[in-house]
Amino acid sequence: MTNAVGPRAVFGVIVPSTNTVVEHDYWTAGIPGVAYRAGSMHIPNPVMGDDADFQALLGQIRASIDTAVRDVLTAEPDRMVMGMSAETFWGGVEGNAAFEQRLRERTGLPVTTGASACRAALHELGLRRVAVFSPYQPIADKEVGRFFTEAGFDVAAVTGLRCPTAMDIARVPDDRLRDVVAALDAPDVEAIVQVGTNLSFVSLASRLEEELGKPVIAINAATLWHALRDHGLDDRVPGAGTLLRDH
Repeated sequence: MTNAVGPRAVFGVIVPSTNTVVEHDYWTAGIPGVAYRAGSMHIPNPVMGDDADFQALLGQIRASIDTAVRDVLTAEPDRMVMGMSAETFWGGVEGNAAFEQRLRERTGLPVTTGASACRAALHELGLRRVAVFSPYQPIADKEVGRFFTEAGFDVAAVTGLRCPTAMDIARVPDDRLRDVVAALDAPDVEAIVQVGTNLSFVSLASRLEEELGKPVIAINAATLWHALRDHGLDDRVPGAGTLLRDH
């Protein structure tokens, strides 16, 4: 339900307790009349140094997501936005659809997830061949690649940064991100897609688009774009990439 600081919309945003980037990116976009209320998933053990650790981290997310949703619903939001991405890619297209259905049934609200937002963004831009990078371990990158492939895209590569902890995702410097994008870019790659919402990439992605002459999609820009457009809000945001600026 709208309120004094969100007279146009209030978005409930579900984030891991280790995430410092999603809310920053959304508020920085400066959408007038749109407010955000975060619900936090408790991550007591943020280690994600190998596949087993990553699965354990996902288990913590699954154990605490209902509490995060419960808490954010007390603010009576108009929409739910998943400010974490790995779980939304898990199980491919069917896994994403099932996750979204559970969340809609739990909340009675429209839902934006990272996986669906990236798919919608690529369709909006008319792109098919993509290269993807994440902060994840290989077990999660496999699920990311599976989703995009099942969604009908030609996946040139998926590269994981293999961050050792969930907090380290937010500490990846721009120079390393530039190197990853440069390694993934190729003449036949139509777009670079970044997943992992605690990676700070929105402003750098916008600059890289200009340098490379092709879309570079940051997942936090994609989820905000999807949430706004699906909610009937057409605000354009400079400096956050072609999606939020031109679409």
